[in-house]
Amino acid sequence: MEEIKLWVEQFVRDCGITGDAVSIVTHIILVILAILLAGLSGWICRKVFVPVVLKLTAKTEAKWDDALFNERVLKSACSIVPAIVIWLVLPWTFYDFPSVRELLARLTAIYITVMSTRTVIVFIDSFKLLENGPRSARRQYLYSLCSVLKIIFIFIAIIVVIAIVVDKDPSTLFAGLGAASAILMLAFQDTIKGLVAGIRLTNNDMVHVGDWITVASAGVNGRVEDISLTTVKVRNFDNTIVTVSPQTLVDGSFQNWLGMEQNEGRKQTRQIYFDFRSIHLDDDGVANITKFRQHIEQWLRENPKVIAEKNPLVRQADATQGGCCLEFTFWLYAQAWADFEHDTADIMEYIFAASTEYGLTIYQQFPEQG
Repeated sequence: MEEIKLWVEQFVRDCGITGDAVSIVTHIILVILAILLAGLSGWICRKVFVPVVLKLTAKTEAKWDDALFNERVLKSACSIVPAIVIWLVLPWTFYDFPSVRELLARLTAIYITVMSTRTVIVFIDSFKLLENGPRSARRQYLYSLCSVLKIIFIFIAIIVVIAIVVDKDPSTLFAGLGAASAILMLAFQDTIKGLVAGIRLTNNDMVHVGDWITVASAGVNGRVEDISLTTVKVRNFDNTIVTVSPQTLVDGSFQNWLGMEQNEGRKQTRQIYFDFRSIHLDDDGVANITKFRQHIEQWLRENPKVIAEKNPLVRQADATQGGCCLEFTFWLYAQAWADFEHDTADIMEYIFAASTEYGLTIYQQFPEQG
């Protein structure tokens, strides 16, 4: 480097420049050379290094290298190289201006710290690509761990940047954090609680990305799209996005429809009350409500929308002042909300209409006449 500086000075003098102008022109040329060298190094990294690494990882049978050394990670790392070049050439670029050199050195160090932290964060995010299973418990652990690691590295970067600005050894700042630990615990209490809650959710296999959950207290009724340290993002059936904290799911109660989706069919139970005065014996001595109950049960078994293997049941529930209660329990093939409701309506509407064929009257209260 010293040889380059001397060569530039000699070149300036050979051009006929003398006096104080030699130093100024030399510095200008050295700055231009430094910028060109930094730009060239960045260009080589992006146009040569990155494609070569991507081709090498693509040729291997392993998948982890494709995930960890993806294009985003490599390009983020390449953004640090020009700053490193500037850092190396600063001593001989501004050799006559120590204050300027010190200022630029600090700015460059801050830039290197920030971009290095960004590269580390991008690299940590790449670990998520190693787990593609939408319901993997290990994936949830990995997401939580990645979030914690990113927070740690961001915190370290902030301390390092502060140390550079105040011109202190970063280790002295870290040593002084012991007294501020209570404040840090207070500042990151949501993150800590979220991590613990997320681990509990995963350990107990309570919820995963892709599950349909219902949290009545929070207005949640949809599929889980993302689980992080502090939030669980849910897309409701009407496409609205609702976020709740993992702590809310752990401390409260919520309904997970996974069991229904993993099993064939969806259960439905309805009740109808019949007027006691419409119940009577037919000529063969069998009650009309008995014949109706047997007919509907057989009709449900033959209905293509109903799962016959799950034994549809029509039973007599406890009678009340509202009349004689029949309870209809059956499993429908349809699981989608709209299809399930439509099929239920078709079945119940048939039951309502068929009851009149057996002389039964469905109990209903008429409003009092004023």
